[in-house]
Amino acid sequence: MPRNITSVWVLLASITLGSRPANVAAAPICANGQARCRVVSLANLFDRVIQHSARMHGISNDLHSEFEQYFVPSRNHIGRVSRNCHTSALLTPNGKENAQRIAREELTEVILKLLLAWRDPLWHFHQITAHQHDLANFSSDKALEMSDMVHELRKGVEKVAQKMQTLGMISNSVSALSSPEDLLPSESGEWRLMKDHELLYCFRRDSDKIQNYLKILKCRIVPEHGC
Repeated sequence: MPRNITSVWVLLASITLGSRPANVAAAPICANGQARCRVVSLANLFDRVIQHSARMHGISNDLHSEFEQYFVPSRNHIGRVSRNCHTSALLTPNGKENAQRIAREELTEVILKLLLAWRDPLWHFHQITAHQHDLANFSSDKALEMSDMVHELRKGVEKVAQKMQTLGMISNSVSALSSPEDLLPSESGEWRLMKDHELLYCFRRDSDKIQNYLKILKCRIVPEHGC
């Protein structure tokens, strides 16, 4: 599936940090100082992925709200949306306190698993909406943007994990998550049975989880930076 996806760190470096835009150097950003890369701090890496996740959740929330307003026939129908998302099979901490209790490695794995689980469903949703006349202009572009953002955010979180491993803050066990076929609940095809508004509801829910988990992980790893 050919897609024009900007390099994750070029994309994330363009996100505004606070009130000032981040400087984008000619050399790519890397976590560990490889050749021809410029090194950024772990706190800075966290800031970039958190802001990226916030934007992703904002788009998912907007698309879900707009879809309900224009395409779901009645509020009664909305109330019957299935809450059994395809990612329900993943064990995720419920609430801030539980997320703070689990190991750093486990919380990092949860974030990556959620992102991997949405790779195929969002791309499929984009393909479907692109071929439906009443949906094409309305949601196809946003669906593609969300799909690309999931891909970029996963790469960003992997960079954060690599940095934490290099600094000895987590074990190398998280490296195994680079093989998506071992942990993608979307491979079961359960998400194909979901209706459009159900899929959007579930992604909005999970993107909110991802954003909150990243904030919690940052505050556990680098509490002196804005926590």
